[in-house]
Amino acid sequence: MAGKLIIIGFGPGSVKHFTERAKEAIRECDCILGYKTYIDLVKDLIEDKEIISTGMSEEVERAQAAVKIAEAGKKVAVISSGDAGVYGMAGLIYEVLVEKGWDPKTGIEVEVVPGISAINSCASLLGAPIMHDACTISLSDHLTPWELIARRIEAAAMADFVIALYNPKSGRRMRQIEEAQKILLKYRSRETPVGLVKSAYRERQHVVITTLGEMLNHEIGMLTTVIIGNSTTFVYSDKMITPRGYQRKYSLNAEVQKLRLHERLKQENEPWALHGGQEKIQTPATLAEEALNKINKPITPVFEDIFMVAVSPGVANKRFTPNQLLVLAKVAGEKGIIEYSTDHQIHLQIPTSNPDHIVEELRNAGFLLSPIGDVLTVKACDFCDGEKTGAIPIAEQLYERLNGIQLPKELKVGINGCGMACYGAVKEDIGLIFRQGKFDLFIGAKSVGRTLHAGQLVEEGIEPEKVIGIIEAILQEYKEKAHPNERLYKFFKRVKVLCGYQYKDMTPNLEIIPTVCGD
Repeated sequence: MAGKLIIIGFGPGSVKHFTERAKEAIRECDCILGYKTYIDLVKDLIEDKEIISTGMSEEVERAQAAVKIAEAGKKVAVISSGDAGVYGMAGLIYEVLVEKGWDPKTGIEVEVVPGISAINSCASLLGAPIMHDACTISLSDHLTPWELIARRIEAAAMADFVIALYNPKSGRRMRQIEEAQKILLKYRSRETPVGLVKSAYRERQHVVITTLGEMLNHEIGMLTTVIIGNSTTFVYSDKMITPRGYQRKYSLNAEVQKLRLHERLKQENEPWALHGGQEKIQTPATLAEEALNKINKPITPVFEDIFMVAVSPGVANKRFTPNQLLVLAKVAGEKGIIEYSTDHQIHLQIPTSNPDHIVEELRNAGFLLSPIGDVLTVKACDFCDGEKTGAIPIAEQLYERLNGIQLPKELKVGINGCGMACYGAVKEDIGLIFRQGKFDLFIGAKSVGRTLHAGQLVEEGIEPEKVIGIIEAILQEYKEKAHPNERLYKFFKRVKVLCGYQYKDMTPNLEIIPTVCGD
């Protein structure tokens, strides 16, 4: 029986601002998924339910896990602060469902519970800055090209919108808010009122009213929403107020209005309107002109996306040809990024509206292409420049069958062609060491941190023809049972038995002395 997905926006964070439906939905669900911070905000409502919490930048895994659990027949809540349909999880979950060919009539039921978005909650603390036309723009360029964001800021500034900037700044994104200010100052006075609201209606709430020229002198971070007034916004007694336009037609300090009720919507009393204060007379010519305007379709602009791909010269081959390096430079162009990775690959980030053309050029140059993200990556040694050939067929088969498959978390399969293991396969999530014509299997290495350790040796002397089947079984169990963002070593530790292999704690017994920096 199909389950149900409830995508909940719970507002700014205070329980007082949860809608009644949001509270009901949390109570009636079997399982709750969300970003760790959001889980903490609703902990009083969760009781004894199953909880799956993940970190930032793990939204796709969260959405996929929610769909998977709902398809198993459970009622699942995915929680977001603010409104789930405004930079929240609603759109992403629908995208995941579309990719799976979801049919609303026969598949899982989906409900979106609205919440108070940051533009509304922050505006209420500032006064009434959103009384006229307004827009929201996210300054995060992790998913959206900066050039497109900049064009949107410019268009909104030029059109005199009140603007709410979401995700204005983070530890890695420092310049975006500065660039946004430069664009805005081309069209607005330095004295334009600006409101900075951090953690609205939460314990650490902080509200500042400043100006466009001075706003960068104040603290701005990921939890800050920046609201920039339009040309009419003013500050009175620490309140930002944007007039709606009533003063054009009404006397706000008079008890009796100069226009009587039946006169207030007459065209001659609205000379600023589209009709120009004149009654419009329809003629055959004007009707024909209107009809032509309706059938003229606007040209859809072409926007570039960031195409991300990993390339390598081969599974065992680690040598790039001069021509391959030239091709990398050509496809990256002036705006692309070429970055070396520790996986014996080059990572490319290229703004383009035609990724198929780039893929064709790279393949024609002899590159192997792999996706980037929470996927499996096969890492093989160079087999002593190809002299130790025994393990190369297995490495190539593993690459062809498994490289790039989606997993709960990025996972590396390391392959070394001899017992020296000089390329460090034992330090990968899954390690294969070719020795005396057979393979030794290591599982669950911890490759980073001060308590890093090699993988656990779980089996020796595996016949080559059995290796791929064993790896596929391990990956299948991991894929089906692991939590989103759960690394293989943590999964192995939690389940204790993986494909018949018993877990053994490999963590070194060290007394960790805190560093001077406190890290």
